[in-house]
Amino acid sequence: MGIRAGLEKASIFKGLPEEDLKRLAEIALPKRYEKGAVIFSAGEEARGFYLVAEGLVKIYRLSSRGRQQILHVLGPGEVFAEAALFSGSRYPAWAETLAPSEILFFPRKAFLDLIRRRPELALNMLAVLSLRLRSMAALVDSLSLKEVPERLAAYLLYLKENRGPEFELEIPKGELAALLGTVPETLSRVLTRLSEEGLIEVSGRHIRILDEEGLRRLGRA
Repeated sequence: MGIRAGLEKASIFKGLPEEDLKRLAEIALPKRYEKGAVIFSAGEEARGFYLVAEGLVKIYRLSSRGRQQILHVLGPGEVFAEAALFSGSRYPAWAETLAPSEILFFPRKAFLDLIRRRPELALNMLAVLSLRLRSMAALVDSLSLKEVPERLAAYLLYLKENRGPEFELEIPKGELAALLGTVPETLSRVLTRLSEEGLIEVSGRHIRILDEEGLRRLGRA
């Protein structure tokens, strides 16, 4: 995939004039990663931010015992490490590919020089950061106050809003379990329970929402 095609997928750059997209394409550095590649590690100097052109990337933290807590799973058109771009500090988490991926890297200095000339870019990024903060607040609330069935119901409804009533789970169940703050065995039991209760239909990674209102009631529990 070309740089321009990758830029056009990004919500953060939607609505920008042609000239700005050309300038962004000039500073973007395309990178290819195989599945399981570490893009950056926690504590590494933040040299810029990234855009997923193709593939999947997980952002996660590690506990003192080495347990992984996934914070985000990002697909085409989504950016990551943008907060570190402005702080000029270090990456607070790990980034690793879940599939072969094409990533656009934006060096910090080149991008900051560009937004000084074109502040509209900064406004777009602030909007994305605001949505990311809301997402993080919801994640913290879910992990601290809700049980696994409620977390899973909320996550499935989120996928439904973005993909429709039938969709594929793009990440393995082990990764999904980590995202929801549980273990694969518990996740499998909860999926079976939701299926037996007639809320969803499960076939491998394929999910079909059968009772949206029932899921909403569960997610609000």
